[in-house]
Amino acid sequence: MRLRALLDTDALGLRLLGGEDELDRTVRGVMTTDLRDPSRYLSGGELVLTGLAWRRSAADSEPFVRILVAAGVTALAAGEAELGDIPDDLVLACARHRLPLFAVDESVAFATITEHVVRQVSGERAGDLAAVVDRHRRMMTSGPAGGGPEVVLDLLGSDLDLRAWVLSPAGRAIAGSNLAGARPPAEIRAQLAAEHLAAVRTGRRGPYRVAVGGTTYSLFPILSSGRGAAASRDVRETVLSDWLLAVEADAGDWPEERLDLLHGVTQLIAVERDRRDAARTVRRRLAQEVLELVQSGAAPAEIAARLRVAAPVLLPGLGAAPHWQVVVARVEWDGGEIEGGPVAQSLLEEILVDPLSSGPEPSDRIAVAHTGEEAIALVPIPAVASEHDGLESGLLADTLLAAVRGPLSAGLNDDGQLTLGVSAAVHSAEGLRGALEEARHARRVAAARPGRVCAAGHHELASHVLLLPFVPDDVRRAFTARLLDPLRDYDRRHRAELIPTLEAFLDCDGSWTRCASRLHLHVNTLRYRVGRIEQLTSRDLSRLEDKLDFFLALRMS
Repeated sequence: MRLRALLDTDALGLRLLGGEDELDRTVRGVMTTDLRDPSRYLSGGELVLTGLAWRRSAADSEPFVRILVAAGVTALAAGEAELGDIPDDLVLACARHRLPLFAVDESVAFATITEHVVRQVSGERAGDLAAVVDRHRRMMTSGPAGGGPEVVLDLLGSDLDLRAWVLSPAGRAIAGSNLAGARPPAEIRAQLAAEHLAAVRTGRRGPYRVAVGGTTYSLFPILSSGRGAAASRDVRETVLSDWLLAVEADAGDWPEERLDLLHGVTQLIAVERDRRDAARTVRRRLAQEVLELVQSGAAPAEIAARLRVAAPVLLPGLGAAPHWQVVVARVEWDGGEIEGGPVAQSLLEEILVDPLSSGPEPSDRIAVAHTGEEAIALVPIPAVASEHDGLESGLLADTLLAAVRGPLSAGLNDDGQLTLGVSAAVHSAEGLRGALEEARHARRVAAARPGRVCAAGHHELASHVLLLPFVPDDVRRAFTARLLDPLRDYDRRHRAELIPTLEAFLDCDGSWTRCASRLHLHVNTLRYRVGRIEQLTSRDLSRLEDKLDFFLALRMS
């Protein structure tokens, strides 16, 4: 299709800001991005949609436009929702490089433009195969009963003889063609997901062709098409949550028309993914409300009332959940510039699903909130499981780890770490606060282990760690303040590092030589610091009781 046709479609809300002489250019696809350098995802001929979150100053427009032109992009459409009017520096940069520029009215969703372009391009390039895209679009917009991604995968099988599956980042089968036969075994799917994540992290362009188990697959990224995705400036913000389309075929010798059609299919599946993500809003809000009540020390009756509201949403048709578990996750990247909470939230919503289940629906029974750099999942245990199998029927850290460690380690590459902590099941609102603290302690245990993906459960916690969550906050604060505040104040004034010295001394079981070696200090310097700690706190670190008090104070702080 041509740019002129887009401009003539009033429903798309496009306004031409430059490039009137270039309106006969052909559009071969569409991509939503706000990466500063999206070249790895461009193959030429695209209409690029951007929310302008990549632009931090006027100087950013010229290099961004230059990258698009070098990649052969047909035109750029910028949304007005982020900054209002499109900046003049972007208009001038597009004019210099003869790149047509459109403004997208803030009332128009990028997904609307994506759907329109995919339908038109498929119709013009694939002829009778346009029915694949159009029929799928109609069925998706009719609601969940329309069949979801399976419909378009069935048509790919019948019209193009392609066996294809939609996989999660951990390799779980989300959708597959009914004509494709049995889905690949779990180990094959996990390896496909790992190959895909590794390719994304190295910046390769899709589709990624890999040979697994003697079969060649082509892996197509399914990138979110909503405005939320347009704010992503770093691939690490979405790499652990984006789906992929695995096609049992070698796309290396495919004609452009077939590649275009497959890219269009991934865009339509992305629209369906965004719709399902939007449906998670209620569950996320419920989880956030419960979490805030638990952390603020609300009365158990108030928390129980909120849980009674949440249970029918999380367990439709199964009534109240007699038991709950808490899972805490944290994703940390080297440098710390990526906000970890939202990444961990999206990740938990997927990996807490039984890896043997298929379809997107199982994740609809998991409520995940995020606060700061961590995500917290409230996982209900249905009455059937809790009554017949006991509390141990819930999530186990080892099982969770085994299902996701391989693929996600590839996505974390050499600069990220995912740590998970799993609490024991609790049967009432009174136990949720302890379960939350227990899961957080377990996650800290996991964080101390080597590896890119680590998990720990409540079984691995020492007895004192199990007791600490039940110590009232005011007692914690008073206890830690009495022992540690004098040391913190001294460290602040003199940079003496008494707190790190105390931690190392206790960790070395009071051994002077081992502690001095760990801290790279002379033993006399260590003795001076320990003496200063004893002087400031009126405690004696040769006594077991005082060592234990310091140990607990450090753990509770």
